[in-house]
Amino acid sequence: MLTSPLITFAAQAVDSQDLSGIAAWTVELMNTLGGFGLALIIAIENVFPPIPSEVVLPLAGFTASQGGTLSFAGALIWSTLGSLLGALILYGIAYLFGRERSRALLLWLPLTRESDVDKTENFFEKYDKPTVFFGRMLPIFRSLISLPAGIVKMNIALFIVLTTAGSLIWNTALISAGYLLGDNWALVENYVGLGSKIMAVIIVIALIVWAVIRIRASKKR
Repeated sequence: MLTSPLITFAAQAVDSQDLSGIAAWTVELMNTLGGFGLALIIAIENVFPPIPSEVVLPLAGFTASQGGTLSFAGALIWSTLGSLLGALILYGIAYLFGRERSRALLLWLPLTRESDVDKTENFFEKYDKPTVFFGRMLPIFRSLISLPAGIVKMNIALFIVLTTAGSLIWNTALISAGYLLGDNWALVENYVGLGSKIMAVIIVIALIVWAVIRIRASKKR
């Protein structure tokens, strides 16, 4: 029985780093479906962020560097198609949910004021293009940025262009890192994962500070 190049490379990587259940599943899916499998994984990752793109994309780059089932260009194309598909799914969900229901949901949250929602909407409508473009290159925000775009019904053609461009840059960076690092491709996860953790901590601290300020202001009233 022949062993595919991807499974062989993944097995070598396990010697230095144990893959999680999700990462192991992505390896098997890529092995079975090739480029389409990579696109499917990335699409799911956009909708369900716990699937780690910092593992999948460098692994795809490593495979390309070893002459595996995907070429470097193929990995870029399929991963970017997957990113766009996942972003469109979230855009569509937010689009159908609608602005009024979104506002009602946000206003239902504790400590949230209508002025907060208005400011958020105004900011996105004013800076929608750079927000979508650069948001595709930021951990955590990569997936979430599609939601406000759908809620305000951003022009779909413009959304596709900006999402594709931003995703291509992110995917190129991680796939190239895996391609150039070779056997050390797993190092990418360490650095990108650290960046994601730092971003998450900053968000949590900001929310805590905002909540404390809002509670104190409410008590004064």
